[in-house]
Amino acid sequence: MAIDDLRQFIQLLQREGELAEVGVEVDPDLEISEITDRVSKANGPALLFRNAKGSQMPVLINQFGSERRMQLALGGRHLDEIAEDLGQVLEMQVPQGIVAKVKALGKLKNLADSAPKLVKTAPCQEVVMAEPDLDALPILKTWPDDGGPFITLPVVFTKDPMTGKRNAGMYRLQKFDARTTGMHWHVHKDGAENYRSAAGERVEVAVAVGTDPATTYAATAPLPRGIDEMMLAGFLKGSPVEMVKCRTIDMEVPATAEIILEGFVEKGERRREGPFGDHTGYYSVAGDYPVFHLTAITHRRDPIYATTIVGRPPMEDCFLGKATERLFLPLLKLTLPELVDMNLPLEGVFHNCAILSIKKSYPMHAKKVMSAVWGLGMLSLTKFVVIVDEQVDVHDESEVAWRVFNNVDPRRDTVITEGPLDVLDHASPTADYGAKMGIDATKTWPSEGYQREWPDDIAMSDEIKRLVDGKWQSYGIDLS
Repeated sequence: MAIDDLRQFIQLLQREGELAEVGVEVDPDLEISEITDRVSKANGPALLFRNAKGSQMPVLINQFGSERRMQLALGGRHLDEIAEDLGQVLEMQVPQGIVAKVKALGKLKNLADSAPKLVKTAPCQEVVMAEPDLDALPILKTWPDDGGPFITLPVVFTKDPMTGKRNAGMYRLQKFDARTTGMHWHVHKDGAENYRSAAGERVEVAVAVGTDPATTYAATAPLPRGIDEMMLAGFLKGSPVEMVKCRTIDMEVPATAEIILEGFVEKGERRREGPFGDHTGYYSVAGDYPVFHLTAITHRRDPIYATTIVGRPPMEDCFLGKATERLFLPLLKLTLPELVDMNLPLEGVFHNCAILSIKKSYPMHAKKVMSAVWGLGMLSLTKFVVIVDEQVDVHDESEVAWRVFNNVDPRRDTVITEGPLDVLDHASPTADYGAKMGIDATKTWPSEGYQREWPDDIAMSDEIKRLVDGKWQSYGIDLS
């Protein structure tokens, strides 16, 4: 059953025992964040704060903060199952034979049914503020040295000025006053490119807060430029995302969102934004970013304010990132058919480390894959790429470390190059670019210059394993 708005998702979380409600008054200035950080680190539930100090709006946080809730958000199926369906659509070729054609028609229909749908009236416009006032929103200050309160779970809509195609991304918004925020567009993001390439001086922007979970996730997904995130959201939730025209700008937004911010940024106008306690676990430094001016705020009756807190992992955003790891693996395999599996470890905060297993077929194959990764979309920002053989479980980080520490000759098997890095990388001496390392932890072949005899892994024979399995109870050893 499709989840068409945030309220349906909250009801589902309640039924599944995945939501805790807090009735006492709590302060959006640091207190909610400290509570949520403790709950998140303890693998606790989503939180609905009914009484946020200074606002009439309840606050929902940590809605995606576990693997199970992430699966519930995307329809209740295992992420690898969803990835398989997505991969089948992505790899569609000209069908041969009547059965194949019928199956292809079904896939195309599913894709066509995912297209967003324009509606004339919408819950998100039930209330139109006479004057846009951000003070009405319980915007969180999440860490003590933050530059101010930040909107941290917004779906930000812009248009490609050349094609008119919609883009949805997630970029934090620091509240400056009741009518302006920062617009934290990283240089590598599509929102920033739309801003840079706009012909006029004014760029219209719409922001949706409190969307259905598939739409929120889609805004974080690293889709190729020009692919509509709302199409992905519709595919994931199994029904079209309904969109409605904004009141004051030429933009469409999710009709069932809780809150909509309409406005614009002016070319050349910038203001100091930050610092901000970021998902790296460190404060990202203050910088100059465009200013978002509000022209309208609309919302549902009795709106719910959805937000998140980021910091040292594990936290809620880790599970959004893990969803991307699983859902986009089939897309990567279209480019890299030798790829078996991938792990973006939480400690690497998704842009600092990628561990990939491959079916190695020729000398220096691992180095070819490294080069490919550094040329693929947002993966191009990866600072460390580790390649292991196909039988290695990339999600067993202890096994990966064992392979690296034992199989790697530092001179032969490491590659250091330069290229773009994530804006949040603070280790590089230069902003936005720097050094990267590739580590080939695959078995080295004689054709790669190895002149010794590579040892076999130690493994017990299957015969003895079966013998011990059959007699295990007689040994009287309790391993529970």
